[in-house]
Amino acid sequence: MTSGNTERFVDLRSDTVTRPTALMWEAMQAASLGDDTLEGDPTVHALEHLAAVMTGKEEAMFVVSGTMGNLIASLCHATRGGEAVVDAQSHMAKSEAGGMSRLAHLYPVLIPSVRGEMDLDQLAGALRPDFSRYGQPTAMVGVESTHNHSGGYVPSLGYLADVHALASRARVPVHMDGARVFNAAAALGVGVGQITSHCDSLTFCLSKGLSAPMGAMLAGSHAMIEQARTFRRMTGGGLRQAGIMAAAGKVALETMVTRLSDDNQRAQRLWAGLAQIDPQLVDTVPSKSNIVRLRVAEQRECNPSAWEAALAECGILARASGTSMLRLVTHRHIGDDDIDDAIAAIASIRDRLVANASPFGAV
Repeated sequence: MTSGNTERFVDLRSDTVTRPTALMWEAMQAASLGDDTLEGDPTVHALEHLAAVMTGKEEAMFVVSGTMGNLIASLCHATRGGEAVVDAQSHMAKSEAGGMSRLAHLYPVLIPSVRGEMDLDQLAGALRPDFSRYGQPTAMVGVESTHNHSGGYVPSLGYLADVHALASRARVPVHMDGARVFNAAAALGVGVGQITSHCDSLTFCLSKGLSAPMGAMLAGSHAMIEQARTFRRMTGGGLRQAGIMAAAGKVALETMVTRLSDDNQRAQRLWAGLAQIDPQLVDTVPSKSNIVRLRVAEQRECNPSAWEAALAECGILARASGTSMLRLVTHRHIGDDDIDDAIAAIASIRDRLVANASPFGAV
């Protein structure tokens, strides 16, 4: 991974490491600007309109991050307080610092899931449209696509439709954490609107596979987004000349969506190469999106931290995920040669670290 005195890393830690394209830099320099909290920023308005059209929602709002978007959605849906029924492995439940409960005052009801899909019988039993002797009403149901903590699995359209139908019958809105929803659409071979038609609100990120430097979008009804603008200010997201960042986000939506299938395909190639080395290195079924989980042992000599260090020595950057896995994420800076390098490095490390260790845990 070295060329002369220049060391090049294959960075598979996350698709958040993507950098702006040349078109994004040009758009950022030429953006028309205004104070988004006063008269408004014309470039932000253009981005918000485009996001609403692409997702089939009435309106959209630019926010600093996907976590902020999910929090603001929780605040909007928590009109009476109550409960949020979410997947036990969801990003909202596990990775957003408890904002849903600490700030939106929603009690999380956690439903078990398999590959990002909640148990529908348990979901149905948890929905409560009104106050009862047992608890407060359900304020919202949360779904996620792609599903981060399961390893990037893509919930099926049938599953999303079933969740939406169950929630609608209970008069409960569905919010989608769609941080990588455009990767999900590419994996399913559908337009993103076919996914987002099964939710009442959604957040998606501009700063992951779409390669914008920052930002996310919250989309929903006109009434919801009107309320969301107040909550955005409350949570410190009042933006000034935000058109500089919005310009990059607009270019991302216009130019980067169709190439996400390349990232998904390279992830499948990585999965297949690792499975050929040892099927126990990976999940039994590939996720179809741009995340691959590398399953390693938990012993001190070959735990995820040891693997991280060994991979870095080979010029491969990865992130530990729990006590027995690493997460590998493809993106536009990862090419076919990088995938080959990663597979070769992992094969070499496996031989060195694992050859004399106890067997892998069950997959």
